[in-house]
Amino acid sequence: MQISHLSYMSDNAILKINGLKTFFHTDEGIVKAVDDIDLYINAGETLGVVGESGSGKSVTSLSIMGLLPAKTAVIEAGEILYKEEDTFVDLSKLSQNAYTKYRGRHIAMIFQEPMTSLNPSMRCGDQVDEAILLHRTKDPSEAKSITLQLFKRVKLPEPERIYNAYPHQLSGGQIQRVMIAMAISCRPSLLIADEPTTALDVTVQKEVIELLKEIQEEYGMAILFISHDLGVISEIADRVVVMQKGKVVETGTVNSIFKKAEHPYTRGLIACRPPLDFKMSRLPTVGNFLDDTDLSFESFRKNHSVRKNGKLHGETIMQVKNLSTWYPKKRDFFGRTTEHVKALQDVSFEVRKGECLGLVGESGSGKSTLSKTIMRLEKAHSGAVIYKGENVLAYDRKSLRALRKSLQIIFQDPYSSLNPRLTVGYAISEPMLVHKLVKNKAEAKAKTIDLLETVGLEARHFDRYPHEFSGGQRQRIVIARALALEPEFLICDECVSALDVSVQAQIINLLLELKEKLGLSYIFISHDLAVVQFISDRIMVMKEGKIVESADARKIIQDPQTAYTKKLLASIPGKISS
Repeated sequence: MQISHLSYMSDNAILKINGLKTFFHTDEGIVKAVDDIDLYINAGETLGVVGESGSGKSVTSLSIMGLLPAKTAVIEAGEILYKEEDTFVDLSKLSQNAYTKYRGRHIAMIFQEPMTSLNPSMRCGDQVDEAILLHRTKDPSEAKSITLQLFKRVKLPEPERIYNAYPHQLSGGQIQRVMIAMAISCRPSLLIADEPTTALDVTVQKEVIELLKEIQEEYGMAILFISHDLGVISEIADRVVVMQKGKVVETGTVNSIFKKAEHPYTRGLIACRPPLDFKMSRLPTVGNFLDDTDLSFESFRKNHSVRKNGKLHGETIMQVKNLSTWYPKKRDFFGRTTEHVKALQDVSFEVRKGECLGLVGESGSGKSTLSKTIMRLEKAHSGAVIYKGENVLAYDRKSLRALRKSLQIIFQDPYSSLNPRLTVGYAISEPMLVHKLVKNKAEAKAKTIDLLETVGLEARHFDRYPHEFSGGQRQRIVIARALALEPEFLICDECVSALDVSVQAQIINLLLELKEKLGLSYIFISHDLAVVQFISDRIMVMKEGKIVESADARKIIQDPQTAYTKKLLASIPGKISS
């Protein structure tokens, strides 16, 4: 359906959304995912759309792309007007067949989870070729040539190798670059980037943002950049749209939003990002600003006085001595290992009771390998892990089972950490029964409900399954399960990396409260130095399996000693002072 709309021709809008309502029809009733929103994007402009999970950001992008689930989602009202030459096309009225002309060729999308967006059984080059063969050329050799040029353009190393590689053979940053190459392969007028940097290291995140800026300038395309992190938005956007519960609550230029945000929800999103220049007893959350609409960050800061690390005199609860973990890299004809990947190399440190030791570094630096080796989920090559006076690397199966009660780990990915066939109530209560921490199932259920409420969930969630929760909610469930055994030591492996900034603030506050209340000790692992410095007493910086710097958290931020640490600090998005 084409409409000529002269009032739109006077501005430079390439996409204009008027009164869009996208609803989902579920067993529990109608969910108004997008509820009467208006927005526009000018040619060559970057519009940032920000909000928490459930705010309607991604549903808006899927509505534009015509990728809504046909069985449950319906565009109840509104227009999605895309400018094609001198007329506007209402995309919301197109059939799926008609949409094929626009999807990829005129409007392309980079998804949040590149690994799930790419076909694991197809080589990366073939997947990019497909889009080119559909819209640009019918010649396979020409399509391959274009793909290789695109791989060079997005700064992928060894384009020929990447072309022939499968997605699982690439790093997260490389997969995202393949997705960017695919998205720009037909030189679209509008690129939708849905949380394209959320799961990436800060350094890779910065590189991807710079790459998108370069491509935008070269191609002159508009970008709709979706994120829950206002720091990231501030790095790339010209204007910002803030969404909450399916509605647009505030819009303006980047400067106006960050300097003079009017809506309490926007002010809350800005404030709950951990500041680099000082510490408080707790982080503000969006809820604080919604409960008290007159609240300012300055007044919150005054009421939650600066938290000082001070000197820790607690007893040493864990010592890691000369720990190394190697993985086979190459084997000979007889299956004998001839070359190793040295993921950990002679790592030594200690953690005191009641201390939070931060561990920061890029992907591949050895952070997760360290946590898994401590937990005996990976086999150490050499060294020792002394926990409460005993070397856990020498434990037999029975001793190891007893250790699990005291020493727990929270993984980055809550999707794979929960059994999809078990209700969350069972997943949390079952360990209590196994370790005989409760007398019966009724007591286990009562304690489980208490834990769910402790991490910000509700009693009614007890009988639900993991797929019925958002990513942030799943992470809270995993934390509740870890706390069920009343551990003394928690390893938090990127446990807040993929969460909304407000949910992230709530989890950080919870971990700080539990540390104070229960005397817990933590190893807190993250690639985000802003988060690590806020929660940690000390910080270790890892690179290529080694500790390259270790000091008090404030000293690491204020006076980094290595070029690598300085690089990590320089990559923190926004560095917005609240």
